[in-house]
Amino acid sequence: MALPMSRASVNGTDHALPADPRRTLLDWLREDLGLTGTKKGCDHGQCGACTVLVDGRRINSCLSLAQLHDGDTIETIESIGSADNLSPLQKAFVTHDGFQCGYCTPGQICSAKAMMQELSEGWASAVSDDVTAAPDITREELRERMSGNLCRCGAYSNIIAALEEVLADAASERADA
Repeated sequence: MALPMSRASVNGTDHALPADPRRTLLDWLREDLGLTGTKKGCDHGQCGACTVLVDGRRINSCLSLAQLHDGDTIETIESIGSADNLSPLQKAFVTHDGFQCGYCTPGQICSAKAMMQELSEGWASAVSDDVTAAPDITREELRERMSGNLCRCGAYSNIIAALEEVLADAASERADA
């Protein structure tokens, strides 16, 4: 009797996972599904260029085997926005020149999206003064939370400015509601 095919939802579309248990999530997304927005940087989980969201949480897709994601919901940069319909986060990256060469940008944006969710859920970080209180969203806090994503061009201050803008807009929207 054949085992049922393992499947995952990628950007809202159901896909069969690769049969090869050695295939990384990164290679499956890029090579099999053609989602090349997710980048292969170091292939060692150190740069964050391959960051995607799995069930809303950020992971380094180069370190994860695709077969481990049976039933998961995976989101890549392609589902966050497009050239003709940028998300607020992408618009802020453009406005603040937070992308420079652009190679790390997809991973940065995926990581930032998850980071903003973590903040809204009250997750503490390594620099949180009080782990029981709501996070104080300072530049130091944002830098710590984004530290898993490297930018070889050094656009860090621009990325932080983009994040500050999006977070301020979100806070303003919550206050108006």
